[in-house]
Amino acid sequence: MSSVPRAERVRGPDDSWTTALRERIASTVPPGQALPDRQPVYVSSWIYVFGVLTLAALTVVVVTGCALAVGGAAWWHVSSLGHFVNSLHLWSVELFFGFMVIHLWGKFWMAAWRCNRTLTWSTGVVAFVTSIGAAFTGYLSQSNFDSQWISAEAKDGINSIGVGGFFNVLNPGQMLLWHALLVPVVVVALVVWHIVLVRRHGVVPPIDASTGDEEGS
Repeated sequence: MSSVPRAERVRGPDDSWTTALRERIASTVPPGQALPDRQPVYVSSWIYVFGVLTLAALTVVVVTGCALAVGGAAWWHVSSLGHFVNSLHLWSVELFFGFMVIHLWGKFWMAAWRCNRTLTWSTGVVAFVTSIGAAFTGYLSQSNFDSQWISAEAKDGINSIGVGGFFNVLNPGQMLLWHALLVPVVVVALVVWHIVLVRRHGVVPPIDASTGDEEGS
């Protein structure tokens, strides 16, 4: 009969994968910063709201997009429910870009790349540019006259930069795949990376913020 207590027998070594994962998470986002309950007083400004509004709109975009994908490529043309979900998807995209543009310009004039936040700023800008590609392929996936006209007008520009053989805007199946799977995965990954960096370094303070403004509210 072993004399080692049961608690010590089942405890893993200090270099186990769970320990490594915990330390990795702690080094990525400091404890208490993932879901903080206190923020600096300057966060009460309206300009800080648009980042959260952008995330909320993106959530509706993803949920309604998944519903449209389950319904099928023509569901929103023959079903009143599908038309409603498609309208939610469209208007959530409009709000997403509206909120994101205000968020982007607000952070630009605040010089949000200050204080080791260059990567945070860069991921946000790249996410914005990638979202334009998602919106473009979405318009090409409408399977109506609008999408036909947009694709016909876009094909010459795409061919002029030499990528028409790989990115065929006249192929609705390829555009639907880009829009429903490939580009959204990149956008969501960039947004998650952006949020992790924000939580790691904190929200950027105004340029004229004083030291006392750093205290939580």
